Amino acid sequence: MIADTKVWEALSTVMDPEVPFSVVDLGLVYGVAVEPPDRVRVQLTLTTRGCPLVRRISADAEEAIRRHTGSGDVVVEIVWDPPWNPGMASETVRHHFGWPS
Repeated sequence: MIADTKVWEALSTVMDPEVPFSVVDLGLVYGVAVEPPDRVRVQLTLTTRGCPLVRRISADAEEAIRRHTGSGDVVVEIVWDPPWNPGMASETVRHHFGWPS
């Protein structure tokens, strides 16, 4: 079975095309589930509902998971609840943008 840590490692390589941080650093990953034997499900959000890069980020996440885990069954679900806010980002990201900790 695939370890969820491998999925998180894969997602940490998925960069937001507009800022120099990964979807993990930005706090955009809401959930990771691995189901036997190799199905991976990820809940991912974006910083804004109208983000024009939704397909690109979803495809990048799916590809990274496939490449890092070998899974042939990857589902990336875009969710909007709870709404993303800057407090969900890592300390490094908040510091970079001058957001409060």
